[in-house]
Amino acid sequence: MNFESWLDKQIREGEQRGEFDNLPGQGKPLPDRGELRDPEWWARSFLAREGGPTDALLPESLQLRKEVERLADTVRDMPAERLVREHVAELNKRIVAWLRSPSGPHVRVGPVDADEVVTQWQAARRKPVATVEKASEPGKKRRWWQRRTA
Repeated sequence: MNFESWLDKQIREGEQRGEFDNLPGQGKPLPDRGELRDPEWWARSFLAREGGPTDALLPESLQLRKEVERLADTVRDMPAERLVREHVAELNKRIVAWLRSPSGPHVRVGPVDADEVVTQWQAARRKPVATVEKASEPGKKRRWWQRRTA
């Protein structure tokens, strides 16, 4: 008596219909077969295949620390102070949540001062204003409103 599970039956019928013909990689060995891998090999290969950042595999404390270090670069291109403050508030909320129940390696991470970040953001956005002095023509009298600006 032959016992065939429902899954085996579906596979056998699919092979008979030819649904597995001309699949990519047919007749080729499985990639990385027989190599020793780290326990998270599947996550690393997925991120490499999808082009995701490898920082996503770091513990939360290290991710937060890196975000704090890169905060000036992250907010540099934001168009409004409100958006900078919202981004810092969201980051601080995640930092406080981690501090309440820390996991992983204990890395020194604390909330970020939003006013300090905004000050740095404004300083980075501030461009020196070039004053353009109009060349006055000799013999031409300057008007009263031109005297105030000079």
